[in-house]
Amino acid sequence: MIEIWGRASSSNVQALMWATEELGLKHIRHDTGFIYGGNDTPEFLAMNPNGTVPVLKDGNSVPIWETGVILRYLSEKYGDDAFWPKDLAARSQVDQWAEWAKINITLKFTGPIFWRVVRTAPSQRDPQAIDAAMTSLSHFLVIAEQQLSKREWLASSCFTLADIQFGHVLYRYFDIDIDRPELPNLQSYYQRLSDRSAFKKHVAISYDELRVED
Repeated sequence: MIEIWGRASSSNVQALMWATEELGLKHIRHDTGFIYGGNDTPEFLAMNPNGTVPVLKDGNSVPIWETGVILRYLSEKYGDDAFWPKDLAARSQVDQWAEWAKINITLKFTGPIFWRVVRTAPSQRDPQAIDAAMTSLSHFLVIAEQQLSKREWLASSCFTLADIQFGHVLYRYFDIDIDRPELPNLQSYYQRLSDRSAFKKHVAISYDELRVED
C-alpha cells in the first residue's frame, strides 16, 4: 500500500494524487502540513528533514520526498510505455517538458502570482508585482501554446507525466482573478485536462482554506 503525507490543498500534493489516480494505485493519504500540522514532529522529520510535503512510502520502502522525484519513481515503477516511455530518447522528451514545467510554470506561478492574489490580504496586494510576474509567466505559457499547436498533449501524442507537472497548476491559473493572455491552444488543452476524472477529483478542488482576507 502506498502512503502519502500531505494536505489536499497543496498543489504539489495534488500533482502526486493526480498521478496515483491516473496510474490506478491504491493509496492512503494523511492530512499533513499547514493548518493540519504534523510536519514538525520527530516522526515526520525522520522521514523528511525539510518538514515539507508530500512524502511517500511505497510499502516497506524508505520514504521519498521532493515531488518531481516521487512522480518519476511512480512513473518508472508503475507507468506504462505511453505515460513514461521505456525508450531513453522518448522518455527524455517527457522528462524535459516535465522539468521545464516545474521550473518555468509552477515556480513562476505559485509564489509570484497565486500567493500574491490568494494568500495575501487584498489590502496588502501589490498589483505591479503581480503584473510583472504575469509578464514573466506569460513568456513561458507562449512556449506551451506553440508546443500545443503541434500536438494534443505537452510532450507527445499521449498523456504523460509532463502533463501532470504542467497541468496541475492550470486549474488555479484559470480560476483566480487575474488578466490572462489569449492562448487558445492552452485553453483547449486545459479543457482536455478538465475532462479527466482524476483531475476533477484531485486538482479542480476548493482552495478556500488558503485564502487570506482583510
